[in-house]
Amino acid sequence: MALLDKIFGRNKTLSDLSRTELRKEEILLTKQRDKVFKKIETIATDKQKIFQQGKGQKSPELRRALAMQFEMKTQEQMLSARELNLRSKELMTVSRLRMIKENSDNGRGKGRLNLTDKDVARIGAWIADDAISQDAYTQRLNTILDLGAEADKEAASGETLGQPGQELLNIWNELDRGNMKEDRAFDEADKAIRRKNASLEKEM
Repeated sequence: MALLDKIFGRNKTLSDLSRTELRKEEILLTKQRDKVFKKIETIATDKQKIFQQGKGQKSPELRRALAMQFEMKTQEQMLSARELNLRSKELMTVSRLRMIKENSDNGRGKGRLNLTDKDVARIGAWIADDAISQDAYTQRLNTILDLGAEADKEAASGETLGQPGQELLNIWNELDRGNMKEDRAFDEADKAIRRKNASLEKEM
């Protein structure tokens, strides 16, 4: 709720917030999210090392100690994953608000700035709820902000996973299952992004 208290401060209404203020908050949240992301990567690497150490050990005592260390790292990883989900939803919120502000300033009028206290309370609860994924949060937030499908077309958002990103997730899953070779997987991922870019260029 600290973020929402900052954004929806009592001294300012949402419409009073400038694009610059929202952009500064967006940059700060991006840095915080990226820091958590790197932390999760480091923990995953550490777990791999611990696992390999345990694999090569024959001493039950050493294996037990390594198993405890692996368990602690896993708990830390889960906590960091929750924090990543939280930061990502906060970043999504600020990005959407900035997008609405820019639309309003440019006279395009997509989305609404006059959120009620009830709306703010609901948004805060969704941000804090670990059970609500980023995708589910995006849909709920867009509904409250009256953005709908238009939000996915705005380059300013940058947080909603598009079709190429979904294809990449599917490719990674295929790699995990051993159904695709790495060189082919990279080529397919690259083609997906290129197809999207080519489509956007035609629309311009």
